[in-house]
Amino acid sequence: MVIASVAPWVGLIGLIGLAGLAGIRRPVLPTRAGAAIRMLGLLGLAGLAGFWIDGAGAMGAFGALGLWNHQSPALAFWGRMGWTGLAGLPFALVTLV
Repeated sequence: MVIASVAPWVGLIGLIGLAGLAGIRRPVLPTRAGAAIRMLGLLGLAGLAGFWIDGAGAMGAFGALGLWNHQSPALAFWGRMGWTGLAGLPFALVTLV
């Protein structure tokens, strides 16, 4: 089955979520729009499911959403990459359903 063969590699996408830790040192200005999307960065904790479900670790990329609309263009790029966490949803849903 193809999905089982790509699952370990898809889980590596979750490493993008580590970029969200840059928000601790250089936080987004409170006056910037997108606070609700930045709160979705908490969904990065769903990437911990990757320890039990192959491929679900990709959901850890949601952690980078904490950098959404950052004043630094480089960190804002990583914030946009947080949406790649959607790649882990099919693996989690197949296991849970």
